[in-house]
Amino acid sequence: MGGRTYSGKAFRDLMNSNYYPLANMKKSVAKLKASEDIDLPTLEYGQYHLILNPPSRWPQGSAKYWHKEKGRARLDLSTQPNTVPLSKDEPGVIPLTRCDLLDACVRKCFNSEPPIPMKTNIIVHGPNDAYAHRHEIRLEWEYKKGSNTPTLLNLTMVCPYRS
Repeated sequence: MGGRTYSGKAFRDLMNSNYYPLANMKKSVAKLKASEDIDLPTLEYGQYHLILNPPSRWPQGSAKYWHKEKGRARLDLSTQPNTVPLSKDEPGVIPLTRCDLLDACVRKCFNSEPPIPMKTNIIVHGPNDAYAHRHEIRLEWEYKKGSNTPTLLNLTMVCPYRS
């Protein structure tokens, strides 16, 4: 993703206001269910951003580049094998690629009853990171003590370093 454009506080706050706290996530689910441009059961990461936030609200005109940057991230993540289960409550679900895992996590958040809030962040690789040239996704579920049912998804997209 275009790390510099999307890693700022204004962008992060705008996006997260759709997914957190739970009341906001419920409003977003209702908005997506009412939209003819998306199907929640088959939702993919990146499809819902422009539906939940009209381009005019995006900081620095960043909506203009969203489809291109999102596409690059999806392509990159689809070449990375995944061995991590979806979540503690679905340990047998192991999506094939990191992109598949990202999509499955996002679908789980939007399609659960009640939905599961998300906190998203976009950061940029450092120049000396092992895979500084490619996208990476970090997905961390939070759980209630003693439960395997997720209560929050922390989703971090790490963008390639560009000098």
